[in-house]
Amino acid sequence: MVPPRGRAPFGASLARRLGDRRAVPDLRWVRDLSGASDADVRSSIAALAGRGEWLEAIRRAHRSGGRSFYAQIRAPFELYALARLLRPAHVVETGVSSGVSSAHFLLALSENRYGRLHSIDLPVHQEGPVLRPGESEVSLPPERSPGWAVPAELAKGWDLRIGPAQKLLPRLLRELPKVDLFLHDDLHTPAHLTFELETLRAKLAPGAVALADNTRWTGTAFDRFARSLGVPVRRRRRSDLVGLRVEAVPGGTGPRSAARRRPALRRTF
Repeated sequence: MVPPRGRAPFGASLARRLGDRRAVPDLRWVRDLSGASDADVRSSIAALAGRGEWLEAIRRAHRSGGRSFYAQIRAPFELYALARLLRPAHVVETGVSSGVSSAHFLLALSENRYGRLHSIDLPVHQEGPVLRPGESEVSLPPERSPGWAVPAELAKGWDLRIGPAQKLLPRLLRELPKVDLFLHDDLHTPAHLTFELETLRAKLAPGAVALADNTRWTGTAFDRFARSLGVPVRRRRRSDLVGLRVEAVPGGTGPRSAARRRPALRRTF
């Protein structure tokens, strides 16, 4: 899955249109998490080639906020591919900011014609029209709200909840029968990541995938959770964005392999 010497990496043109060089996808990471074939992983991301104008609209939305760069998930195309390949009924993410991760999840679910995204965000606002030294790059520009870069046509049916995850995540999970795909990208402390993962544990569906970004700030919290499930941690290249896939229990009633194809079901939003 390494491109021939001299050839641009697969997905580099998508990253350019989005305006984030870090977004060149790691196909192996998606394969290891989804259980899909190399060909299916490549095909899922290649489908975004027809969404160039859509990617550029997100880039323009960021620029309209007064910055040439806006902190965002470095793996939006992998999130899209995972949602397409796993066909999740329920995706949960903590941390929205401008909504790059949300937009890619929502696009995948829309194309699946199945599933719903549930997002939780406790926004931070910058103090003035220009981001000052020391302010977080995820701070919202003036007159912007969480998910402001998400294309409007995808926001219909999006379950976006504003407030602290400590209160909203347990409440949300009580409403859901299961969680198929989870992304932690909010408060990056060991205690908070542990809280989110342990709160999620009982709702992880067979074949579920859990992801956590910026784990350089959360110590061994994700590794401990993976060990408690008996599964390996999958790292996106050399970054601190990691994931795990819940394994099947042969002959039992527990999680099944994510590689097993899910049936096409009626859209739920």
